[in-house]
Amino acid sequence: QVQLQESGPGLVKPSQTLSLTCTVSGGSITTKYYYWSWIRQPPGKGLEWMGAIAYSGNTYYSPSLKSRTSISRDTSKNHFTLHLSSVTPEDTAVYYCVRDTRVVVTTRDFGSWGQGTQVTVSS
Repeated sequence: QVQLQESGPGLVKPSQTLSLTCTVSGGSITTKYYYWSWIRQPPGKGLEWMGAIAYSGNTYYSPSLKSRTSISRDTSKNHFTLHLSSVTPEDTAVYYCVRDTRVVVTTRDFGSWGQGTQVTVSS
């Protein structure tokens, strides 16, 4: 059974770049036809899909975050990484990594999810 684990700093200062890594076990990030997404949930709000990297390495981004977001992967380490630049307090959220057969994930009804990691943007 695949397992996903997010890691990264819990506190980031405004204007800095947030970097989170999702380490995958029990399955390869190159296995067809899965997409590996980053999703966040700000306090009191719903889930927001940020972007995904496909089994092929192709990347997809939310239009609202595209200018600040990049997702990369290291197949030798079986992990993928989110970079979110120029963060503000509005980027404070629980960040999840997800494996799904859908590119865009907006609900938790399917897929395999990490436990989530809290990121706070504050000076």
